[in-house]
Amino acid sequence: MKKILILSALVASIASVKAADEPFFQASLTPEIAIHSKDTKISGICLSVWGENPQSAFALGFVNGSTGKSGGLSWSFFFNYNEDYTGVAWAMVNYSKENFKGWQSGFFNYSEGTFTGLQSGCVNCAQEFHGLQWGFVNYAKELHGLQIGFANIAMNNPWFKEFPDKLATGFPFVNWSF
Repeated sequence: MKKILILSALVASIASVKAADEPFFQASLTPEIAIHSKDTKISGICLSVWGENPQSAFALGFVNGSTGKSGGLSWSFFFNYNEDYTGVAWAMVNYSKENFKGWQSGFFNYSEGTFTGLQSGCVNCAQEFHGLQWGFVNYAKELHGLQIGFANIAMNNPWFKEFPDKLATGFPFVNWSF
């Protein structure tokens, strides 16, 4: 038991020294009206009406923006946007500009760059998608994975050209390309 306590204290000490350079807490009304500037990386908790920071944090707000290479859990009532994110994004609308690894869940999910993981929502769109899209309408310009939904569109799937290995470009219920 003593070894576990000593090890825990050591890990906590190392983590606190590493995180000392980055603030643990951010609160903001807008990116310009905040405790820390929008260029400051937050490692901990972000509470905001509209927040925008590079972060490794739990972000809770109405609009959450994650700039640069960020990660964590971003839970927004309306809109999440990010550049390069690893983690979970839950909101009515989720937008990823460059890369996303993890899970996006919302009414509308859109990834402009490479997405790896799970998109779940009514409408899911991605340019380059690796993983599972699960929703009412799923679209991927370049699909490397599985789509499950009412309408599934994968632009890199030729219309029955390589059946049964690949299904049609647009297909109800299920579509895949590996």
